[in-house]
Amino acid sequence: MKFDELDTRMRVFETAADYCVLPEIFIVARLDGRTFTRLTKEIHQFEAPYDLRFRDYMTATVEHLMTCGFKITYGYTQSDEISLLFDLQTTTFNRKLRKLNSVLAGEASAKFSLLLGDLASFDCRISQLPNITEVVNYFRWRNEDASRNALNSHCYWSLRKEGKDVREATHFLEGLSVANKNELLFQRGVNFHDLPHWQKRGVGLYWEDYQKPGQNPVTGIKVMTTRKRIRKDFELPMKDAYSQFIRDLIIQDLILS
Repeated sequence: MKFDELDTRMRVFETAADYCVLPEIFIVARLDGRTFTRLTKEIHQFEAPYDLRFRDYMTATVEHLMTCGFKITYGYTQSDEISLLFDLQTTTFNRKLRKLNSVLAGEASAKFSLLLGDLASFDCRISQLPNITEVVNYFRWRNEDASRNALNSHCYWSLRKEGKDVREATHFLEGLSVANKNELLFQRGVNFHDLPHWQKRGVGLYWEDYQKPGQNPVTGIKVMTTRKRIRKDFELPMKDAYSQFIRDLIIQDLILS
């Protein structure tokens, strides 16, 4: 069998499971760190429950994903997860799910591993969302999950630092209401309301315009040019204000597309 015939024959098997996201459907990718609890708490012993160095590694990984060939409108990270909203008209890899999942996971794993100086890996899954409302719902979901995780984590680690083991701390928190968890922290000198916003709401990354001074190469006249850069937002709004923030980002991106 000639090579061209063999190539055509075998590629059928390789691409038989290819699925593509349909046009005019929003693509949101969510990446999660694999076994990150062990990696960050046992092997590298980042500060619990939150560590600035870990936060910065995660935001740097998001920034890398937004600049390595994908057209991303918005990146978001909380805890050990990353969410990415693609431009609605993106055609990267012809919108093939297996390519998007594998390349995003590979890029995130490589970048975070370089920052950490150790092997780290992410998995990736794609949500196909039919309209702006569902995109807003998705990011509202992750934003509120960040708040829930922050409250639980601060409570858990407060108990652990008092000497309770994993089972005891977990059992102590079972069935406690949000109000009771807030009270638990308050009795230990922590006002949950006063904690840094990035711990409770995550970090958002999005493109913004800025003016950069330059010089006309022909005339030598100094001019101002508009450039784009990624803004890292550690003070995200919450609840309805966050929903409106996401909606405005999407609409602005659609207008500029």
